[in-house]
Amino acid sequence: MSDPGISVVICVYTEDRWEDILAAVASVRAQSYPPLETLLVVDHNPVLLERLMTQYERAAHVRVLANAGPRGLSAGRNTGIASSHGEVIAFLDDDAVAERDWLLCFAEGYADPRVMAVGGRTLPVWASGRRPHWFPEEFDWVVGCTYRGLPPGRVQVRNVFGGNASFRRTAFDAAGGFATGIGRDGDRRPLGCEETELCIRLTRARPDAVLLIDDRAVIHHRVPRAREHFGYFRTRAWAEGLSKALVTRSVGAAGGLETERRYATRVLPAGIARGLRDALLARPGGAGRAGAIVTGVLTAAGGYVVGSVRARRGGAAFAVAGTGAGLVAGTDGRRHD
Repeated sequence: MSDPGISVVICVYTEDRWEDILAAVASVRAQSYPPLETLLVVDHNPVLLERLMTQYERAAHVRVLANAGPRGLSAGRNTGIASSHGEVIAFLDDDAVAERDWLLCFAEGYADPRVMAVGGRTLPVWASGRRPHWFPEEFDWVVGCTYRGLPPGRVQVRNVFGGNASFRRTAFDAAGGFATGIGRDGDRRPLGCEETELCIRLTRARPDAVLLIDDRAVIHHRVPRAREHFGYFRTRAWAEGLSKALVTRSVGAAGGLETERRYATRVLPAGIARGLRDALLARPGGAGRAGAIVTGVLTAAGGYVVGSVRARRGGAAFAVAGTGAGLVAGTDGRRHD
């Protein structure tokens, strides 16, 4: 597939991000490789749903629809998949903007028929105007961005990252949709890993599948001030541990923690060493970055232990949904194309 039609899905949930949502849609409509359509999936917020319908009532190739599943990001994405028409479905966070060639880089990756998913590079836009001195780049995943330690260029990976990713439609035919119960539910639970679980499930269903990250497919992700604080850092690290426990419950530790082992044994020790070196050289934030890495590791490990115990006692707390047309039956979204 050298020239795939791409549907873009943006899941939204709060009017607090109104300007961000408009900017995200505008960046998609300005792509050098035009999308087949843009789908805004609203997560159980009737006021936002109606407001967006009015906003894009006359917009070409933009559709607004309601999440047809349970509250949360995974069900919203599944609704978008089921409602889309493209051979490839791309996902963009509602508080991010894509660079002009974002979809072009994705499309180029699918020239190889073995490729089932292509992700990109996500850069933080700090609300304060700059990265906090203590915040290590190795933990940029905490704020939904590409972290230090990932290889550059277009490389094969275990999993892509959901806020800047694309999949062939046939990937969902083979593996099913995103698992509900793992990922985010608004701002109440900063969980994640639903794309990790999906990608591992996909490569098990299709052992020949190739998953790529192309660092030329760039988006810029807004980081609000509340997420620049150390308290959020700890909370998100704890939630990551809980999420990883659910993933390993589903796919086993061998697949669920393979990448994390390399990250913990190579990337993080190097980050600690850099932080301590900077501290010795009296550079700002060196000791803080080293301490944050240690704290993040211990906090995530604690969350993983607690999550593993809960999973053993209560069984898997999530379900994998299909993505057929029946998933979206009865939604009150309207098509505008």
